[in-house]
Amino acid sequence: MDMILREATPLDAADIVGLVNRAYRPSSEDGGWTHERDLVAGNRTEYEQLLSLFRPLSKILVLCQAEVIIACVHLLHNEDSTTDIGMLATEPNFQTHGLGKRMLLEAEQYAAEHFSATTFRLCVVLARPELIAFYQRRGYQQTGEAEDYPIDAGVGQPRIDGLQIITLTKPAKRLAEDRSLL
Repeated sequence: MDMILREATPLDAADIVGLVNRAYRPSSEDGGWTHERDLVAGNRTEYEQLLSLFRPLSKILVLCQAEVIIACVHLLHNEDSTTDIGMLATEPNFQTHGLGKRMLLEAEQYAAEHFSATTFRLCVVLARPELIAFYQRRGYQQTGEAEDYPIDAGVGQPRIDGLQIITLTKPAKRLAEDRSLL
């Protein structure tokens, strides 16, 4: 079945919230390899929080199959020509099909074309070495920046003490190299 990539609209907000929360914090019987269920409690996002992302220089891309959103990613462009990439999520039953890789590459391409981004930046929970490795295989490098999990950001509460997030970056010039690998 064909998949369609498009920009999300506020009408997609409820579906995106459900997708993100299933991907990041699934119930025990659900979930693929990318979840944080054992590290963070609570929802990854809420409806009002997601609606606030629909503003200038902020885009959510969604991948749909039969009009159902099965993957998403958020981009936020900054004044320093860096684009933050976050909220990368794939429906748990579609994980391991390469959709996360595809969405990351689509996000990078969008940021380069529409925002003239020179650098892509993302944050990852330090206690997720397999996820850090996923991004490193795609050209991201750790910056050495680490900070405490953002408890006040409305993205859940740590289940373990001292949980931190780290920053990874990738120069946009690496995008051409990565596209040639497809």
